[in-house]
Amino acid sequence: MTDLPHLDAAEQRILGALMEKQITVPATYPLTLNALRTACNQSTSRDPVVSYDDHVVETTARALKSRGLIRVVWEGSRVLKYHQLLDEVLDLQPDEHALLTVLLLRGAQSAGELKTRTDRLHRFADRAAVEECLSRLATRDQPLVQELAKRPGWQDPRWIHLLGPVDIPGGPVVSAAEAALDLDAPLADGAAVRDEKVRAAFDAVAAAPVAASEPDPFDRWILERVVDLAAGRPVVDAACGAGHVVGALAERGARAHGSDVSAGMIEQARTAYPSLEFDVRDLRRLMRPVAADGWGVALAFGVLDLFAESELREVISALTRPLANEGYAVLTCSVGPAVVEADGLVRVHHDPRKVIAAAEGAGLTDLDWYRRGGDEVERLYVFGRRP
Repeated sequence: MTDLPHLDAAEQRILGALMEKQITVPATYPLTLNALRTACNQSTSRDPVVSYDDHVVETTARALKSRGLIRVVWEGSRVLKYHQLLDEVLDLQPDEHALLTVLLLRGAQSAGELKTRTDRLHRFADRAAVEECLSRLATRDQPLVQELAKRPGWQDPRWIHLLGPVDIPGGPVVSAAEAALDLDAPLADGAAVRDEKVRAAFDAVAAAPVAASEPDPFDRWILERVVDLAAGRPVVDAACGAGHVVGALAERGARAHGSDVSAGMIEQARTAYPSLEFDVRDLRRLMRPVAADGWGVALAFGVLDLFAESELREVISALTRPLANEGYAVLTCSVGPAVVEADGLVRVHHDPRKVIAAAEGAGLTDLDWYRRGGDEVERLYVFGRRP
């Protein structure tokens, strides 16, 4: 098998119910449509409890049959029954079959809960045996399960299957590996130390100027959209670096300005674009333009990577405050979560959900966003309007 099957909630319930009944009631297995519906809708040993009708069960089972995950069996000439093939497709051992069955039927569970709930399917000697089997499933070439980090109210970490979406008590899925990340790592020595390191690093980069590269089609679309959103109002790139984005916007008719925390970068920008305005300024202290009531668009391309997750709302709020009414903020960052250290700087690749939540918390509305893959890292682009 080249790819794991991706199962929606109804597909998970149907396959889980078939896998369970195959072991617990072998005399009446495979299941008729009526028996399968009853198994899916049980009020015990199921989370959540559902109430599927015959149409949902039959339609879903037919879809699974077309994917090679269910076989239809005729008993006599009139009775149609359903037999699951998931354990064959995934090459599951009996203990693995038991654990995956209960994970499909009951969602996120601890190793202790799994030991108790698999008792009718497979008798594990102790919790260690359950954990060994889970480890085996998690370390396959294509992992079938994943351990989640502990959350408030959880006595132990919980496990989920990886065959489709799973509702997690307490919010979205966070893996143990993600939970171990220090997303506030840029602040380890304090914000002032981080800020000075950033200034020094970019001043050093400015000593070796880099020519502007030709924008690709996506970049051109971004630039042209910024010009359209500005509608003749001034635009600021609040982390402009060498000024190439400001120059490209000006070429397209925007009233473009630039600012950056690095004096070296601003000197380079002024040299490259002598007719445009640049100033040395921390984007968290961005001010309104002199000759307007606010910026039509404020940009922050890539700079969010230099801030801790806990600073996102503060930074986006600082970018939003000097916008004109109906003005727009445009943000980009690397997609994570991840923490990367290079060139003496710690960068955070942010969870898009956290960036979007921070933008909403900063008062931006009509949010839309795009994710763009790259050779090394995926990037998030967010547009938001100040009402």
